[in-house]
Amino acid sequence: MTLTDSDLNATDVSWDLEPLVDGRGPEGVDELLDAADAVADELGGLRGRIRELDAPALADAMERMAQLQEHLGRAGNYASLRFATDTADPATGALMQRVQERSTAIMTKLVFFELEWAELTDERVEFLLSDPRLAFCAHHLRSSRRYRTHLLTEPEETILTEKSVTGAGAWVRLFSELTSAIDVDIDHVDGTRSTVKLMEALANLSDADAEVRRRTAEAVTRALEPGLRTRTFVFNTLLHDKSVDDRLRSYDSWISSRNLANEASDDSVRALVDAVVNRYDIPQRWYALKARMLGVDRLADFDRMASVSLGESRRYGWSEGCDIVADAYGSFSDRLAGIVSEFIDQRWIDAPVRPTKRPGAFCAYTVPSHHPYVLLNWTGRRKDVLTLAHELGHGIHAYLSREQGTFHMSTPLTMAETASVFGETVTFGRLLDATTDPDERLSLLAESIEGTIGTVFRQIAMNRFEDAVHTARRTEGELSIERFGDLWAQTQTDMMGDAVEVTDGYRSWWSYIPHFIGTPGYVYAYAFGQLLALSVYARYTAEGPDFVPRYLELLSAGGSLPPEDLGRIVGCDLADPSFWDSGLAIVDEQLTAAEAAARAAGRL
Repeated sequence: MTLTDSDLNATDVSWDLEPLVDGRGPEGVDELLDAADAVADELGGLRGRIRELDAPALADAMERMAQLQEHLGRAGNYASLRFATDTADPATGALMQRVQERSTAIMTKLVFFELEWAELTDERVEFLLSDPRLAFCAHHLRSSRRYRTHLLTEPEETILTEKSVTGAGAWVRLFSELTSAIDVDIDHVDGTRSTVKLMEALANLSDADAEVRRRTAEAVTRALEPGLRTRTFVFNTLLHDKSVDDRLRSYDSWISSRNLANEASDDSVRALVDAVVNRYDIPQRWYALKARMLGVDRLADFDRMASVSLGESRRYGWSEGCDIVADAYGSFSDRLAGIVSEFIDQRWIDAPVRPTKRPGAFCAYTVPSHHPYVLLNWTGRRKDVLTLAHELGHGIHAYLSREQGTFHMSTPLTMAETASVFGETVTFGRLLDATTDPDERLSLLAESIEGTIGTVFRQIAMNRFEDAVHTARRTEGELSIERFGDLWAQTQTDMMGDAVEVTDGYRSWWSYIPHFIGTPGYVYAYAFGQLLALSVYARYTAEGPDFVPRYLELLSAGGSLPPEDLGRIVGCDLADPSFWDSGLAIVDEQLTAAEAAARAAGRL
């Protein structure tokens, strides 16, 4: 197949955000904010009266609250998604800042609502929530009370809410702008130099040529150096800001607030982390195997993602990638295939790499009355096909859960990766089924096990890095660049063991990862979701078509139930500590399959 540059780079695949604001652009954003402000003023009349509300009155208040969230959601998504595709445009940045400032001011008017609701007795709450008229928000209202012991007084909550825009929110935006602007100058073997964005450079680390990988890694390290001190200061500031918040709200540890948001206990998360750390032998075994296949005694950190294929790396055009993913979802459910087609055909995806576009990939759920959007940075590699499948899994989850409404559309982060990993796994299965060449099968299986290692073990290693830096910042004070590098290198070495050399250049590579900055504590949710999704996929392979309705029920339920209840829909007991061991056993089986493929391909 002859690929055009346009198809290979998905040049023309851009989303249309205007329906979020009825085609009125920034003017429509301001109108939505005005409408939200008016609703907030109406709800402000309930101050001091929450304890007096009966079920019908509370339902009416929550319906108006949903309307307010609809207005803010449309305005906020329009501004933030525009910013994601062009972080350097001053007008786009100013629009996003205006939305953040006004949204914060609007929500500040309603701080009293959560505080007064938290003061009600459990008996009163359960009596109210037993009324079917509150079903659309019952789980939300019930679960919001888990923050009771961490809430402050209304004046204190108001100050923290107001200052968040110029505090943590401002630092997160600065970090995003700094990392989006990073250019990587790569010196090639032939004496030429090319300049690419950070995400494009990182994609080169899967190249089969060791010299390409080495030169790319050196170039990435050089590119990270100029702004490293600034990014270090940003991280230091946010670490301290969080420690202040945690102290004021009486959280037991740096991760407790994230666990509470995920409706997970500290003990259950610790069990997950411990289970994964106890199986660090899996990635170490893989990296040792990979070193043998590549003919070296030991991998360098920039060799971790190297292709093990003996042939030239396969490239995929956008149209072929979409066909593969649509076919994969169609093999599971015609309904899901139809939703995938809508994303592709209706301009709900922004795919090409652009100079000022933010790196990575994500799915924005937006609001129940609208559809989700997916952002990618497509480089035409096989991993991009799997990333498309992954993000469309998020998109399908959001699309199906819209019927739950504002309060129950989204799941906790611990459940958020279930559909994405499941969709990626189904797509991988289709790719593997279509591959007969032993070398290509080995290459594909290698990518799969590396993806699983990246999602489970690397994310837990990054969780260990976060734990180390949050703890060190609270006990040692401001951390130096060297201290960050020490903690990063140590937690990475713990995971990779003697099988991988952590080079000096790699010590600064923590500094481009946005999760540490914008969503502290987030990363363990990837491991949670991956292990859960693998278990769900194993049930699908065992049960076949009979499993499909229950899976669709799980996705359609959104966040209307606690995670344990959502897991039961598909036969998973998340409260059982051994659940993680069963998921890790599946990863072990994947590695065994990769070892067998290496032998079949004559690489051992």
